[in-house]
Amino acid sequence: MGSGSHRSRVFSMKFDILTLFPDMVEAVLGESIIGRARRAGLLTVRCHQIRDYTTNRHRNVDDTPAGGGVGMIMAAQPICDCFRAVVADAPETERRHVVYLSPRGRMFTQEVAREYSTYDRLVLICGHYEGVDQRAIDAIADEELSVGDYVLTGGELPACIVTDAVARLLDGVLADPACYEGESIAGGLLEYPQYTKPAVWEGVPIPEVLLSGDHKKVDEWRLSQSLALTKERRPDLWAAWMAAHPPKPSKPKRRRHTVSADASGTPGADCPAPEPDGAPAAAVSPADHPPAETQPRAASEYGSEAAQTEIQNPKRHDL
Repeated sequence: MGSGSHRSRVFSMKFDILTLFPDMVEAVLGESIIGRARRAGLLTVRCHQIRDYTTNRHRNVDDTPAGGGVGMIMAAQPICDCFRAVVADAPETERRHVVYLSPRGRMFTQEVAREYSTYDRLVLICGHYEGVDQRAIDAIADEELSVGDYVLTGGELPACIVTDAVARLLDGVLADPACYEGESIAGGLLEYPQYTKPAVWEGVPIPEVLLSGDHKKVDEWRLSQSLALTKERRPDLWAAWMAAHPPKPSKPKRRRHTVSADASGTPGADCPAPEPDGAPAAAVSPADHPPAETQPRAASEYGSEAAQTEIQNPKRHDL
């Protein structure tokens, strides 16, 4: 049992699955991407038959529940002896995490998968029948983990789910980190709709923006679709994503101070000409303005910057 701090991995990550049905697990994890990664040495998956470690002469691994009740309970002895044999040669510095797959454990999420991917070894204990003797869980497990609020016949399928989700996060298992970073849940949102050829199938076309070649518009469309789908189907994820990505406050528009002038060049009453700091406001008389033929023209008639300055800052005539 060890901590989960991340560091560069020298050896491939190890997955040890303790189960009564190793063939069931191998059938799933020996195929597709995980199977190829195993054959390439990017990770190691070993299934261990718990029954091989029982001391019962009939090779039984379960017994009736203490206190009465239906079903059978897996005994502590074969589970713990199997675990001890599995980790017997592990170095003391190994970062190991032991998980008992149980509907009463914490919920498995993408974040938990990332956490698990930082360990050197992940040991998954698959229960069966009506459960496992609590003493075995207390003795060797770091935590209990659930893959959902439903009931299965054993922990083998959850073990496959956890192994698959964690393994695909390891270096080299997928061709590029982008293969999983943009997928549903991985980025905090549900994935946008995907399409492929032909462009029109049974009368239904691919959205035009995806064929536009404009990558910026494509990215914007995908994000908008992800947000809409997440808000509709997983409001909990949508709320968490919005809290982590608050909209940027809009910058206030800078208002340029200008002085309006009427046709005679007199500053408007609603927008008087600015005064120098500390200077008293001066009264302006119509008699003090130049004759009509020398008055400044309307702002729209000026083309030069100097002329525009004259309109914005008309001369004062102190009395």
